[in-house]
Amino acid sequence: MDILEHFKMATSTLWANKLRSSLTMLGIIIGNASVIGMVGIGQGAQKLAEEQFQSLGPNVLFVVPGSSRSRRVSFEIPQTLVYADAKAIAAQVPTVAAVAPEIFANGLITYRDRNTSNQIRGVTPDFLSVRNFEVDRGRFISDLDLKRNSRVAVLGSEIAQRLFGDGDPIGKQLRIKNISFQVIGLMAEKGSFLGTSQDNSVFVPLTVAASQIVGNNSPYGIALGTISVSARDRNSVEAAKFQITNLLRLRHKIVGEDDFQVNTQKDVLQIVTTITSGLTVMLAAIAAISLLVGGIGVMNIMLVSVTERTSEIGLRKAIGAKEEDILTQFLIEAVILSAAGGLFGTAIGIGGVILIGAVSPLSAMVSPVAIVMAVGVSGGIGLFFGVFPAQRAAKLDPIVALRSA
Repeated sequence: MDILEHFKMATSTLWANKLRSSLTMLGIIIGNASVIGMVGIGQGAQKLAEEQFQSLGPNVLFVVPGSSRSRRVSFEIPQTLVYADAKAIAAQVPTVAAVAPEIFANGLITYRDRNTSNQIRGVTPDFLSVRNFEVDRGRFISDLDLKRNSRVAVLGSEIAQRLFGDGDPIGKQLRIKNISFQVIGLMAEKGSFLGTSQDNSVFVPLTVAASQIVGNNSPYGIALGTISVSARDRNSVEAAKFQITNLLRLRHKIVGEDDFQVNTQKDVLQIVTTITSGLTVMLAAIAAISLLVGGIGVMNIMLVSVTERTSEIGLRKAIGAKEEDILTQFLIEAVILSAAGGLFGTAIGIGGVILIGAVSPLSAMVSPVAIVMAVGVSGGIGLFFGVFPAQRAAKLDPIVALRSA
């Protein structure tokens, strides 16, 4: 009997038991949909992280205080970077185009009877160019504001909406930590970065933030939360990292472990990618367990089918069917169940990924490799778990089978 005839018989047998075949495929369908969905979500998260890191600014490096070890063991940010370090980087590192030091604080912001607790960021004029932000209305903080310690503020779009609604905030007075500030500008909408809104901050002059909001809490000058540095071009990023590291080691008189870190966009993105890749693999592995359960279901149903069709097997062998014929038919039935379940599961998984991409910031990423592997694995599972029932059917003695009918 040729393979086409085996396929026709297997198909007709499965179609005659549609409900049982459908329930058998359910485990394979769920497994395939879960694997493709988890892989798609993981890849979409990686792509979203790449896009958001690009939005941070062109050729940006981040200098943060404290060593990696000290930041892991302490909840407080070490105060090892000061404003003078940022000025030295701007003046002495030739591969640097601009430097934007920052101070971070949280506090109550009030306008009339409205108030909100938000992040306050002390910045300099170079913040716009380094971090790729734009002003929608009004102006940004100037060098003159820094020199005069002017109590002026620029609002992110979200906090402006929360405090002023549809009104124009420019020129209005608000209070930050019970200190009066004049609103001079409104930032253009920036969006979120790794789940955190970048439009929910108030920007004030760095000198004012240090002297009146945070306080001068370092004996070496104004302590900074971070220093963002823009390299002259893409090819200068690694050179800038090397030069900044050497300069700060000399300034801090370091002979052992650095008390700061210099990270490029690539460095940070690699960390995020490693985390998301690990989570994707873990979730896909968990989802793949349902494929194993589905395979056990296939084997169980095929064993039941062998028991139910004992007389059919005996009759076919009595009229000349070989063991290979019986073995092939039952294997084909098992593979059809698994492969069909794999195709349905793939369609559901792709649809789920597209739906998630439509209702969330994640990009709809459907990996062709994941699809091929999922369908191939599901078919392989059917073949693997169908071997034992098929062998059992093939080795039935025709006389015993006919007697038991």
